[in-house]
Amino acid sequence: MKRSLGLGLVILVCAAGISTAHAAQCAEHRPINVGVVPQQAPSDLAKAWLPILASISERTGCAFRFATAPTIPEFEKRVSQGDYDIAYMNPYHYTVFSKNPGYVAFAKEKGRKLKGLLVAAKASQINRMEDLNGMKVAFPSPAAFAATIIPIAEMKAAGVEVTPTYVSSHDSVYLNVSRGFYAGGGGIVRTLNAMSPEVRDKLKVIWESKAYAPHAFAALPGLTPAVTQAFFNGMASLSNTEAGQGMLRVLRFKGIEAATDSEWDSIRALNLDLIRLGDPK
Repeated sequence: MKRSLGLGLVILVCAAGISTAHAAQCAEHRPINVGVVPQQAPSDLAKAWLPILASISERTGCAFRFATAPTIPEFEKRVSQGDYDIAYMNPYHYTVFSKNPGYVAFAKEKGRKLKGLLVAAKASQINRMEDLNGMKVAFPSPAAFAATIIPIAEMKAAGVEVTPTYVSSHDSVYLNVSRGFYAGGGGIVRTLNAMSPEVRDKLKVIWESKAYAPHAFAALPGLTPAVTQAFFNGMASLSNTEAGQGMLRVLRFKGIEAATDSEWDSIRALNLDLIRLGDPK
């Protein structure tokens, strides 16, 4: 298993409040890197995930450490290198990185199906996908499954030709579209709902995809199974307390539930292995 000691711009913060006695109970006596795909600004992700990982660490005795990357392509590179012990990644990422370096899904967001969206400025005359024909459209990254791959495929099937521009995150898509810099943009329901009202209220949804399997929580091969189970148990238990429910609401999560690799077979069946991930972009 590859261990990364220097992740550059990745935000790495050790979970606080773990006593030496607690830490000794963990099956791994080291910090466990939990990598989260940067659909939103890393600082916003940190605010949401640090309290959750601190709570899980305190409950389980394992030092779960938050990690992300400045952009989605950089996140892909780091996942390909095995920099994260546990990674929260989109469905397409999972189908790629389950092959190499071999991540194995063990959980998913409870009760969630992933839907791609196209948004436009509420004040604009763009009301349908077809209205974007010939225009510049913002997307988070080439391999963002529901926010990029699916909308572009659907537009091509409908004969809608656009010029895609990649702006590094879902938040950047929404901000740029709300300010009129792009005619439209791709996103997903959860990240759109997580935007501040002053941005979200300036946008309208002009197209929505069918539902797909959601993001996967996946473990790197070689991670002690007891640690993976501890993470799952700790995160699943958040929905049992008022404080934990508050943390999950920040993520727009109801909770998590167990998952198996085969649940992403419908994504594999789309034959989307057209994008090289993990290479410098």
